[in-house]
Amino acid sequence: MKKMGKAIALSTGFLLASSASFSPIPWNLSVTEAASAVKIVPTVYQTTANLNMRTGAGTKYKVIMTIPKGKTVTATERLGDWYKVSYDYTVKGRKYTRTGWVSGDYLKKLTSQSSAERAVKMAVAAPTIYQTTANLNMRTGAGTKYKVIMTIPKGKTVTATERLGDWYKVSYDYTVKGRKYTRTGWVSGDYLKKASSQSPVSASQTAIGNTVRSVAIAKTVYQTTANVNLRTGAGTKYKKIVTIPKGRTVTATEKLGSWYKVSYEYSEKGRKYTKIGWISGSYLREYDQYKNISGTYLFTKTAAVLYSVPKSKGNAVKLAVGNGLYSTRMVINSIGQTWYEVAFNGKKLYVSVNDVTKVTPQRFSQTKYEVKEDAVLYGAPGSAHSRLVTIPKGTVISSSLHINGWYEVTYKGKKGYIYSSELEKYVPAPPSSSSPSNPLNPASAQPNDSSSTITEREMVDRTFAVRVNLNFRKQPDVNADRLAIIPKGTIVVPTHQTSNGWYKIKYDNQIGYVSGDPDLITEVKTGAPLDGRRDGYQFIDLRTQAPVEAWQINKYIQSYVQSTGKQSVLANQGQTFINVGRKYGVNPLYLAAHAIHESAFGTSRLALTKYNLFGYGAYDDAPFVAAYRFSSIEESIEYVARKIKSSYLNPSHPFFKGPILGFRTNTLEKIRVDESSEGMNFYYASDPYWGQTIARHMANMLPYDSNYYKSAPVDKSVPPAPSIPPGSDYFPTGIVAVANSPIPLYDQKGGKQIAVLAKGATFAPREKTNDYWFRLEYNGRQYWTNAIKLYDYARYITVKNLGSVTADTLNVRSTPIIPKIPEENVISKLKMGQYVSLKLKSDGTIEQQGSWYQIVLDDGRTGWVSSTWIIRELK
Repeated sequence: MKKMGKAIALSTGFLLASSASFSPIPWNLSVTEAASAVKIVPTVYQTTANLNMRTGAGTKYKVIMTIPKGKTVTATERLGDWYKVSYDYTVKGRKYTRTGWVSGDYLKKLTSQSSAERAVKMAVAAPTIYQTTANLNMRTGAGTKYKVIMTIPKGKTVTATERLGDWYKVSYDYTVKGRKYTRTGWVSGDYLKKASSQSPVSASQTAIGNTVRSVAIAKTVYQTTANVNLRTGAGTKYKKIVTIPKGRTVTATEKLGSWYKVSYEYSEKGRKYTKIGWISGSYLREYDQYKNISGTYLFTKTAAVLYSVPKSKGNAVKLAVGNGLYSTRMVINSIGQTWYEVAFNGKKLYVSVNDVTKVTPQRFSQTKYEVKEDAVLYGAPGSAHSRLVTIPKGTVISSSLHINGWYEVTYKGKKGYIYSSELEKYVPAPPSSSSPSNPLNPASAQPNDSSSTITEREMVDRTFAVRVNLNFRKQPDVNADRLAIIPKGTIVVPTHQTSNGWYKIKYDNQIGYVSGDPDLITEVKTGAPLDGRRDGYQFIDLRTQAPVEAWQINKYIQSYVQSTGKQSVLANQGQTFINVGRKYGVNPLYLAAHAIHESAFGTSRLALTKYNLFGYGAYDDAPFVAAYRFSSIEESIEYVARKIKSSYLNPSHPFFKGPILGFRTNTLEKIRVDESSEGMNFYYASDPYWGQTIARHMANMLPYDSNYYKSAPVDKSVPPAPSIPPGSDYFPTGIVAVANSPIPLYDQKGGKQIAVLAKGATFAPREKTNDYWFRLEYNGRQYWTNAIKLYDYARYITVKNLGSVTADTLNVRSTPIIPKIPEENVISKLKMGQYVSLKLKSDGTIEQQGSWYQIVLDDGRTGWVSSTWIIRELK
């Protein structure tokens, strides 16, 4: 399959193979933990038995620990009968907290809670300032039994951030001998009153009653304009943390009045540090990072807006789709957006990378063209650019450069661009009747001349896409009568090719000829119906409901299972497709056909081991490791149905190319022909026949009824895009990986960067999450990173000894042979999809004998497995 630089769905369909692609969620977007988990009011439960805490909501997830019977846990989320809980416990005097999922079958709700430990801490609506009404003890916990930290004098102010019953968690700022201190602890609310006056509220602050709180802002990079102090709070009265030198960069995430909460990274004696605090906005300016690039041609792929600054603000110029620009500079602006610096009509402007596509210019030998009608020469490729001059009809011009349908030409000393539809290849006039025709130049012969040397050769099974509005002529000659103009994007099937390079076709019930110029017409592979008919499942609105019943879907799947003898996770799931289709307004027959095609009727390895029916998240480079792991068949179907409805079937989404399966048209080099592609197949699948194949599965389950779909109601509702579902792949111990480039390391998933793994360093991968974070171990310490991009993993890492099982069950043998009694030397068995640690020799290569790998089991024993049933992952 073609590497697409985005997630693709691996297809192992019964009818035809496909490689369907989804666009993954961008790396820099935050996502919620689960698409279907429900937040609940924090609730305290007691375990009714020794209870396993797991990494996900289901028994297939890894056990984190066992919680003893009678212990209390606090639940914050629910997914079905499973609860996400936190559990506090003590080992050898040290306190720990673990968070994970437990079965609700072994929990009972505590109806009365006699101690503060069983209460639930509730955050106050906003940080609130109170004044003490007496000398007040600050304690380590919410109750008089806790140790006194200090006594706060009467009349002092404190800031509360949490409440537990009648107790408040507060911070108190005070000064001793000129030094400022801040203490945090718990105080009784009986001795607090709201402060009568608060700090002034600016337009940038949010006021609720007497409270003042900061406002979250988009993550923005600033540069300091002078040496400036980083402080513990938003004001000069707060303690100085560090002085940041002029010209350094900081990242802001909150604002309070004219102050910004920022993080500042710096190095000292070879060690890296990160400080977080508040800084006055008077000493900050937004920081845009510029980078010179090699000259790049860009074309607007949507209606684009050019701005005077690399942000969506300032003076703007609107530019229609299909206009060319040229850039030698890129900008990453202060909020992380990437822009190109371009010139337009003499002005320096900026365009977002999301609005343009790169185009490679094509150079060729100097070729003559004739202008068909009076045509405008533009200063740059695109009709929005300045008009230089009008070139009269019949003018012969030359070009050796072609850019996205535009030719670079020079006319009367002015260099500019003219669109290909305005030109035809120049053919010299035929010799006069007194001159003998040249047998070596068939193009010079008149088609109707009996002495013409033009011949025709039959063509079979070759399909072409018209790239411009193309003249359809009576004879294979530019001077022949024009029968019609064939619109750009039309698919044609020639019957003959002439010796002077024209194609003979039937169009609009007429026989004629079109030029074979590859700039005008391109040979393609297409899923478009060659007879022009659009009556079938390939062209229904997928937002309708099919009159299908569960037994019809189940029967189709069961017939495949019976004929192949394979196990399928889709058995008896017909009603699930119908329920989900109704819930999101997506055709359930389509959903079933899509899953059947991508998962080989539910028998693929991804379907059987990860409940991944659509190959979602799988990349060409790492199809198994990268693929999402779902907790159930229902979650997989729900996720994809909601994803499809909110994107490919949403008219407001960039992926929308019509609410139909449609088709894709590719050149023989597998480049999409946009004007001849439509529907989901346009973006979703690189296989041009994907839409046809899904439609065929649909028809096999329920014959197509054109009358039904003529009046079937369309559900135009658009649900929110789903969050990436929770799920992880866990790797066995003993896996060895090498960094192929520097990899930033974080203290936790989504946390702060604390180190960099150097190129060439060896580490142990431990876990990969669905949102592509890796947990790894290096020098005995655990880190997280999201810098390993699995669509091109070799740029980042090489894993020496990770394997995965492809057989239903794989025997692990004590010796690398199969004895006469097959079970005689079997010491263990592995399941499909299970990761295994391949044993390494001292030189770092795999321990192997013939077609056998030696592996290390979880309990430390070694054994041998057939390499036939092992895939080396990320090698």
